[in-house]
Amino acid sequence: AFLSTSLPPRAPERPSPCFCASALGAPSKMVPASKESSRGKVVCVLYDDPVTGYPPKYARDSIPEIERYPDGQSAPTPTSKPDFAPGALLGCVSGELGLRAFLESRGIELVVTSDKDGPDSEFEKHLAGAEVVISQPFWPAYMTAERIAKAPKLRMCLTAGIGSDHVDLEAACGRDITVAEVTFCNSISVAEHVVMMILSLVRNYIPSYQQVVLGGWNIADCVMRSYDIEGMHVGSVASGRIGLAVLRRLKPFDVHLHYTDRRRLPEDVEQELGLTYHPDVESMVKVCDVVTINCPLHPGTEHMFNKDLISKMKRGAYIVNTARGKICDRDAIAAALEEGQLAGYAGDVWFPQPAPPTHPWRSMPHHAMTPHISGTSLSAQFRYAQGVREILECFYDGRPIREEYIIAQGGKLAGTGAASYEQGNTTAGSAEAASFRPK
Repeated sequence: AFLSTSLPPRAPERPSPCFCASALGAPSKMVPASKESSRGKVVCVLYDDPVTGYPPKYARDSIPEIERYPDGQSAPTPTSKPDFAPGALLGCVSGELGLRAFLESRGIELVVTSDKDGPDSEFEKHLAGAEVVISQPFWPAYMTAERIAKAPKLRMCLTAGIGSDHVDLEAACGRDITVAEVTFCNSISVAEHVVMMILSLVRNYIPSYQQVVLGGWNIADCVMRSYDIEGMHVGSVASGRIGLAVLRRLKPFDVHLHYTDRRRLPEDVEQELGLTYHPDVESMVKVCDVVTINCPLHPGTEHMFNKDLISKMKRGAYIVNTARGKICDRDAIAAALEEGQLAGYAGDVWFPQPAPPTHPWRSMPHHAMTPHISGTSLSAQFRYAQGVREILECFYDGRPIREEYIIAQGGKLAGTGAASYEQGNTTAGSAEAASFRPK
């Protein structure tokens, strides 16, 4: 298996932190705000702090300012000024998405925890009073129908990032719960990650890196699975914000570009990038050397890449999946790598998340998997934290939330959700995440 040998030291096991708003307005472990002073309750699930402590020592002093995305959509524009610096680590428990002072100034209770799985988790303990649940794709709080039933006051499920498949959309619509996400906030972050992983796989980068770390210099071992991507046929499953950004970034590599999507791109875009359109996934994967998966997870894409579809791909093809783990049949992927049908598999998405220790993708050969990190760079965190703040401002001020941020509203899919999702449920099996124990 492609496993890094330069891993950080293990941290001692410790309880997952959970902070609530205290009467003094400062983070205080498990001290809730008084009900009399609270206008509502926001429960926020974020990933754990760095093992080395918080705040970290940052590698850079600043990040570029992004005002608009490639399609012209503006970056998040909350009316309140952030009380955090761009480039800060906001996606972990102590980072709190920079929300504490903002919410407390409005009399709203904030609970932040990383303990999200199982009936005894801190997350479930606070569901009954939650008006808003905030979660991330990287460390998702799975909002199953059972959990939604335990939250009678719940009015909104908000994703700090993009992708709301961790919410049972059918159950949410049945309760008229708004589902929203910060559309486009980290699409380019993910697209960059895709290109990096394609090159890492095809050029056999990780085993070559390990040669250096382990003190070796066997060039033959490094290059016996190394190829150029020049001239290869690369296909994207979906050509939305991420898929199109991937295709644009791959064009300078002189590859043959393919895509499939239920909505065809404009003719001028196809001509500009030299794209070949395929009406379905099967016809595309048959001709591609590399396939990158960039579609949402919904009932229509769940386990799309199964044994049958993989068998129709070129022998020695590569798959890069930064969309959602459940789009691929995990056992079929592992078997295809063992048997040589696939030359490599890379991605940062698993199901469930975090992946249990026995998940086969941890140990299968010729993989370049990481935890779910592609969309949570420090650059992306600033944008999705700002987007969460903008959405909360609209929610509590009674103003409309941007249509592009809406996944479900008024008991049905709406906004971006109506264009990208199918109403249904893809959270089945998420309880397995409770078997993960941090090292």
